[in-house]
Amino acid sequence: MGSLTVTHKLPVIDFTMENLEPGTNSWSKASKEAVCALEEYGCFVALYDKVSSKIHDDVFQALEELFDLPTQKKVQNKSSKPLYGYVGQIPFIPLYESMGIDNANTLEGIQNFTNFMWPNGNNDFSEALLAYSKAAAELEEMVVKMVFESYGVEKYYESHIKSVNYLARVMKYREAQVEEAKLGFVAHTDKSFMSTIHQTNQVNGLEIKGKDGQWFGVELSPSSIVVMAGDAIMAWSNNRIKSPHHKVMMGEEKGARYSIAQFSFMEDSLMVETPKELVDDDHPLLFNSFNHLDYLKFFSKEENRRLE
Repeated sequence: MGSLTVTHKLPVIDFTMENLEPGTNSWSKASKEAVCALEEYGCFVALYDKVSSKIHDDVFQALEELFDLPTQKKVQNKSSKPLYGYVGQIPFIPLYESMGIDNANTLEGIQNFTNFMWPNGNNDFSEALLAYSKAAAELEEMVVKMVFESYGVEKYYESHIKSVNYLARVMKYREAQVEEAKLGFVAHTDKSFMSTIHQTNQVNGLEIKGKDGQWFGVELSPSSIVVMAGDAIMAWSNNRIKSPHHKVMMGEEKGARYSIAQFSFMEDSLMVETPKELVDDDHPLLFNSFNHLDYLKFFSKEENRRLE
């Protein structure tokens, strides 16, 4: 007998429901679905109307304008933090180019980036990116609260939220030429606690690796955001939630792909550690505590990236 091929599809969870507040039936339903999806796939698609069609369109226009700047300007996007600045002009991923915005959900963070790129200012860019980044941070905070509640460690939620900052990475994948490989970005896991990914134009390409090793594509609507576990929440949850490998493949669609990924990282001096409540006879401690910034530094070294 022939074997059946499992066709994967990421769960889609509705975060547009009215009264989506802790303690309500809608919260309980969304929470159960979100935690199950994170435990099964490490990610899910959230329908999220706080990223309105206007925000979606404004961010797309803002990213087009940003990536049209001269390369010599874009490469000056640098940071003392590893993996926070410009990435591009790399021979084995020639389609990919990105920049990082530190503290992206704050006015100061957005303005620092904007004023560096446009010394005379660019209010439209600032307003679009700040509106999106704030909405994405609110979505992540909801999901994190659901996870903490589900695992019985909600007492740590407020201190966790106060301990993270957000890096927004804005990305462009140009269309592959006929003779070029279609790889947009290599397979990897995110080094964050959690990530949110929004595709700002309708050029798909994100692929996820299932537990069985199969790769499958993700089709995204303008009102959807992928919520993804990073390596830090895998350690924090004592391996209950695993960070999924994912990559970008540029397919048959014409034109460039633009997206924005927002990553949460612990503040510089703080450690990622498993709460004692998540360690028991059935779940022995699997991870030592670690400094999140040091973890980024480790993977910023080329010789360590093969460990992906």
